[in-house]
Formats: sequence, structure tokens, C-alpha cells
Amino acid sequence: MEETVNIGPVELVVLAFPGAQADPATVAALQDVVAKGYVTLLDLVYLAKDEAGNIRQVDVDEDLQDVGLEILSIEAKALISDEDLDVVRDALEPGTSAAIIVYEETWARNFTSTARAAGGELVLHVQIPHEVVVAAVEAAL
Repeated sequence: MEETVNIGPVELVVLAFPGAQADPATVAALQDVVAKGYVTLLDLVYLAKDEAGNIRQVDVDEDLQDVGLEILSIEAKALISDEDLDVVRDALEPGTSAAIIVYEETWARNFTSTARAAGGELVLHVQIPHEVVVAAVEAAL
């Protein structure tokens, strides 16, 4: 029997920023959850669109210092597709940038692999929008 790779749920997120650099506090907060072992970064691409509409792309294996992501050194796993990048390129406004990040929810690795070993599987993983959660919590207070 072939052994399954022990990996938790994987997500792709896009963080958009004004200007051509990532926000240092946001990058530090991401690095903090990585350092604590909650997530494992698997891939990263940074895009910036200047005022003329020109796109600059920085892949994770390039120098990330110019875009403010140097503390996020990872070995890319090629999980961000050209189609993903096209969607972000089209959505970027001039004078903005975005970090496209793929990460494993490391905290869930053990329980999802245990479920797979028992014949189960993670069949649905839905992100509830922040605004919906806030509205529900406020309504319950």
C-alpha cells in the first residue's frame, strides 16, 4: 500500500497592499504564525502594478528584499498556477501590489492524516468571510 503524504489542508490567499511593497507588520505577523508552526509556507509570488499598468513579478526564489518579503524564505512548490496569477494581475489596481501565498494549515496535519488513516477524508473546507463572522458575533452579543 502506498503511503500518503502527511499534509494538512492547503490554502491559497492573496494579500493586497497599496504601493509596491508589502506592509512590514503584516509580513511579520505571517512570519510569526509560521514560526509558531501553525502554517507552513509552500509557495509565494509577489506582483506589483505601477501607475502606468506595468506588472512586476517576483517569485519566491528571487530576491524578496525589494518588496519587503525577505523574512519569508521558503522553497517553492510550484502550486501557484499561471491562471491564479492572471486573476490577480487583472484585479490589481495601478499603484498596488499583492502577495499570492500558498500555505499548509500545519496545525490540522495530525487530525486530517488520522482521519485519512481511518478511511475518512476532508471533503469540504470553506472560509467564512470576515464580515459575516463579525456580524454574527455582534448579533449574538
